[in-house]
Amino acid sequence: MPSLNVLIVGASRGLGLALASAMLEDGHRVFGVSRGSNPPEELAAAARSGALPWIGADFSDPRGAAASIADALPPSLDVIVYNIGIWEETAFSEEYDFLGSGAEEIESLVTANVTGPLLLLHRLLPSLLVSAHPQVILTGSTSGVPRSGRPEVAFGASKFALTGIADALREGYRHHGLSVSVMQLGYLNTEDPLSVPVEEAAARGAGTLVPVHDVVEVIRTMMRLSPASFVRELVLPAILDERF
Repeated sequence: MPSLNVLIVGASRGLGLALASAMLEDGHRVFGVSRGSNPPEELAAAARSGALPWIGADFSDPRGAAASIADALPPSLDVIVYNIGIWEETAFSEEYDFLGSGAEEIESLVTANVTGPLLLLHRLLPSLLVSAHPQVILTGSTSGVPRSGRPEVAFGASKFALTGIADALREGYRHHGLSVSVMQLGYLNTEDPLSVPVEEAAARGAGTLVPVHDVVEVIRTMMRLSPASFVRELVLPAILDERF
């Protein structure tokens, strides 16, 4: 597989950090984005060597973030992974109540999760379309799947919106060969990095958590597909997630 220019938004921790590490290992040139201007310690050596240009961008200001990222990138991109997803402070707990969410919290969540990818893709699409195999991968959530069984209103709505973004963008640029995929991810084990054996990572949560290793392998497979096919949507829950 040839070396690709890969942009990973939200690359400083968890799944984004795992993806950045894996893409570097595979020989790709990775552009990492996080709120802070410095890469995490695990990626500092790669950043110093120039293999991992690092971009500080805060998606609480999505217009400014899109401009900062665009100014730091080369004229051509092959893959964009938008991996930002914030949720309500009490989400996924018994304390969550939609009426307990303030207007500011709801607005900031939608800004990062919906306005963010819209403005970034609007800004970067010309650079992506010059690629021989342009790909957009949006990391959604099983909370964004119809009848997900989750009560988090703003988070669920924002993740549901990613599917609409993907469908419309794909139709508008199908003749350019643009692949747009949404990964509806279940509860992740983000504590164990790729350096932890996958068998050990899979044991955490006793079947209720998906190791980041599995998500990385799926994305690697998606990137290796020929331009003749693509993964439209992929739902990846834990094996013991009774909602699925």
